[in-house]
Parts: sequence; C-alpha cells; structure tokens
Amino acid sequence: MGEEEKEEEERKEQNMESKKAGEEGESSMTPWEQHAKVISIPRFDYKAPSSLLQRSHSAFLITCTITEREKSATKEAMSILSKYVGPFNGETSDANVDAKRRKICTEEIDQIISKTVDSPEITDDAGGIPKDGSSISANTDKSEAPELALSLVKLTKSGLLLLTLPVENSLDTIDVVSKIFCDLGSGSLKSPLWCHRIFPIQATCTLSEKELHAVVSKLVQQYVKDKGNKLTSPLKFAVGFNRRGTEESQLKIPKDGSKNSDMSALLDRNKCFSVVAAAVKANVPDSVVDLKSPELSILVELLPLSGVPNGSLVVGVSALPLNLVSTKPKLCIKPLVGDKIGKKGS
Repeated sequence: MGEEEKEEEERKEQNMESKKAGEEGESSMTPWEQHAKVISIPRFDYKAPSSLLQRSHSAFLITCTITEREKSATKEAMSILSKYVGPFNGETSDANVDAKRRKICTEEIDQIISKTVDSPEITDDAGGIPKDGSSISANTDKSEAPELALSLVKLTKSGLLLLTLPVENSLDTIDVVSKIFCDLGSGSLKSPLWCHRIFPIQATCTLSEKELHAVVSKLVQQYVKDKGNKLTSPLKFAVGFNRRGTEESQLKIPKDGSKNSDMSALLDRNKCFSVVAAAVKANVPDSVVDLKSPELSILVELLPLSGVPNGSLVVGVSALPLNLVSTKPKLCIKPLVGDKIGKKGS
C-alpha cells in the first residue's frame, strides 16, 4: 500500500472516530440540552394583555405535562405550531436564519421524541380524529404555512402557555389543532414530550354577561353555518368552564362597581353555564344539554393574564366538535398523547 493510500485510510479513521465521539456526546445530552441550542424562546409580548382587554383574539392555550418546565414546552410548541401557523413575534428578523433554525429544531426534536415516546395511533375507536378525514389532512410544508406572528403572553399560573394571534379569525385555530391530531394519528408528527393539551381559542372577551353571550352566539352561528358540521335534531351540547383555580375571594374587586360585580358573579360556574346555555338556545332553539356525548361543546377558559388591572378577567371561548373533546372526568380538550403521560387535572 502506497503512502497516499495510507494517509487516506488514516483520514477516514479519524473522521469515523470524530463522528462517533460526537454521536456519543449528543446521546448523553438530555432532550432539553439537545434542542435548547438550536432555537430561542421569543420574548413576552407585554402589550398583549392590554390588547386582549380591548379586542378579541384567536389564540392557543397550552398545558404542560410537568409544571415549571414551561421553557421546554414553549420550544416544543414553537416547533409544532411553526409547521401550521408561521413565525413567532420576538424571533430574529432574518427570514433565512429564522427558517433554518426552525427546520433544525424540528428535526432535532422529532429525533429526540421518536427515541423517547412511541407515537400513539388515534383511531375512531379511541374517539380520535378520523384518519380518512382528507379535509383536515395537514400540509406540513413550512413554505405554505400562513405568515402570521404568534405572541407569547406572560401568565400568572405555572404549567400554562398562551400564544395569541394578531386578531380574531386571522387563523382557524380549530383546524390547526385538528391537523395536529390527524398528523399525530398518522405518525407524520411525533408525540410531544412537554405539551399536554393545545386548546384552540376562537375568540376572547372580558368576563361579562353581555360580552360572553355575544361571543358564544357568534361562535354557535358559525358552527351551524359550517357545512362540514352535520347537525342532529335536537342539537346536543355541553358547556365547560375552567377557572384555573381562580376564586372570587382571590380577586380585589370593588363592590360598588356594577361591571366588576358582573365579572365576580360569572366566576360562579352555574351562572356562567346559564349565560352560555341561554346563548346557545337563543340561536338553536331545538337544542338540549347532553354531558355524555355532546355534538357541540362550548369551552370557556379563564386566562390568568399578568399585567392587567385588578378585577380584569379575560376568557378564551371556543365551540368544539365532539372529536376534539373528552367528557370524562370533565369536559375539556383532548390530550395530545393521553393522560398516562400528561399531568392529571391539566
């Protein structure tokens, strides 16, 4: 063997050793360490809370599998949602670098998750999204994702993430979550580690009887007009209200303010349920409450916003079809990977 051939063999051996050492070093890193260096968390949008008080927004409320791991969940949520939504506020303005970073992060996290959690199959038998639903088959090509900036909103409760869109109806959030479930079921999207549930918020409003009634009425009208929704007679519906542990006694609400008193009264579940039910029946007279198998579920989530005046309460509202909700032990959006992995009560 000539000297040139020997040198070539030595170079190949060195390259193999370097590659092996790199793989061993990467495998010894935790999932957080592996994807922390390829994607940065966007800054909080401190203007978002006041904007939510002034106008309605579409949004995504995400619960974490483990509290105090919001950073891990945020990075994971960015990786997932960037396939369907687009960029985040607070990311670099360099479009090429931004796209490259998201691509690298997606590949890294997908590899991590595929080694850690088996992707569950979501079938009709399990109450999931039907696999033959071609109308909600996701297109994960980022080049065709709508260019809408999501804002990260600071919250007062741990284990939660709120990502808002610029305005209401700027994106069909229910369609996005339906696509995520569909891709999880087909295996084209790996099971998340840190994100437990993604609640698609269609609209937001302050917690007042007038505004809540108006928002629910509008969403019910949209649901009824949607040709993709097959309505039965009577329409079976259910109402869910999640206060996230916020009680009337925790709020500093002046007793002499009629508007604030209205908010305080709606913290009572029965009062909130009656307002929502009245809005549904006003738009669909032939409707009945069915808690076991509701065709339509109206979910109201109290958003624990940071940086809002005392007594200011904002809720996220959505009208969801049966295939996106679970009714036991309580009415809520379905978990992404099942309650065995997720945190109970999220």
